[in-house]
Amino acid sequence: MKSNPLILLFVFVVSGLFAQDFQADQVCLSQAELRLAELINTFRKDNRKPVLPLSSALSFVAKTHLKDLQENHPDTSICLTASWSDKGNWTACCYNKYLVNQECMWSKPKELTSYPFRGYELSYFQEEVIVVDSVFKLWLKSEETIDMLLTTGSQSAKRWETMGLGVSDNYISVWFGQRADAAGKPKNCEEIRESKIAQAKQKNVAERYYLIYGSFSQESDAKEALKRYQKNGFKNAMILKTDQRIRIALDVFDKLKDATEAKEKLGSTYKDAWILKE
Repeated sequence: MKSNPLILLFVFVVSGLFAQDFQADQVCLSQAELRLAELINTFRKDNRKPVLPLSSALSFVAKTHLKDLQENHPDTSICLTASWSDKGNWTACCYNKYLVNQECMWSKPKELTSYPFRGYELSYFQEEVIVVDSVFKLWLKSEETIDMLLTTGSQSAKRWETMGLGVSDNYISVWFGQRADAAGKPKNCEEIRESKIAQAKQKNVAERYYLIYGSFSQESDAKEALKRYQKNGFKNAMILKTDQRIRIALDVFDKLKDATEAKEKLGSTYKDAWILKE
């Protein structure tokens, strides 16, 4: 049985063991994550609270926690969504409301990043695939969540200066900090992909080889498929519009040899993938 879907955590950062894995320039946010950040900041602005800059470090913590929750499911039985499995470079723990392991909670941001201040997490789970607008409407019905977002009521002693977040299929993790993040803000994942395409064009590459998997008549369907492939590890996946068709390219290569080798490594799951020369 799953744990309570909404957990508000107060996380004090202490010692760090695995911060060396964190690289600020490698952290980027998806369109869904940027949308959630927009919803939070619009709500804060409407309530006369300052807009929060995004944090690469806290976003890295959020995304790392989501990956663990989504893949390893430490939130089972009495363990809440604040729990961490023993399958990563962090201290494992089962967090429950009856016997709270605060030391485990306190250690997470500094274990994983260079952020040396306190962190506070808002975590959420639902059985259905996450749609951030719908979840946010649900959050606005919870006084406890509103207090967390606005530092009012039970959280009136706090003052947020930054936030990081992540969204997976079934979980959301938002981290707040009371100090700015020296590592700066995360990048836009979509802009990174577009930049790669632009750079390829600027180099006047004579030929490009796209690893194609999927053709669509509607761009909306292609965008949904793109999200799935990106979550499955194809970070360079993109929508390709050629010959009046909308396709998904899992990656793009300058050489046929590289594209062929990548296709062979896909295995049976993507056996219908093919190479498009442009």
